[in-house]
Amino acid sequence: MKKLERRSFLTKAAAASALTAVALPSEAKPKKKIFIHHVYFWLKNPSSEADKNKLIEGLTGLSKVPTIRFHHIGTPASTNRSVIERGYSVSWMLFFDNLEEEEIYQKHPIHLKFVEDYSHLWEKVIVYDAEQI
Repeated sequence: MKKLERRSFLTKAAAASALTAVALPSEAKPKKKIFIHHVYFWLKNPSSEADKNKLIEGLTGLSKVPTIRFHHIGTPASTNRSVIERGYSVSWMLFFDNLEEEEIYQKHPIHLKFVEDYSHLWEKVIVYDAEQI
């Protein structure tokens, strides 16, 4: 009887120890603060499908910057509520591991070349940057 109780105790103790070992490292590590860079472009010629396609082509090439973890190129959705901004032509949303990775992107030759080659297409750009809390 004593062996069975001891074995049960050891099994439960090992399980509790394993749970603690799994939980502690994630709490001990600093939390990664994902950085989102969201850009909205208003084209000089908003009715030009060719200009929109050219900008999308440029953004597709820009997605090759290695610090970008995920990218999304979009156009205004068909949703229609008073709080929704639909005046832009194209949006460009990027996810980075942290602010430092986004700063590398800003100075990267691919990004600088994109601005040089495509900035003639837009009349206005608004950027929303957000850091995970």
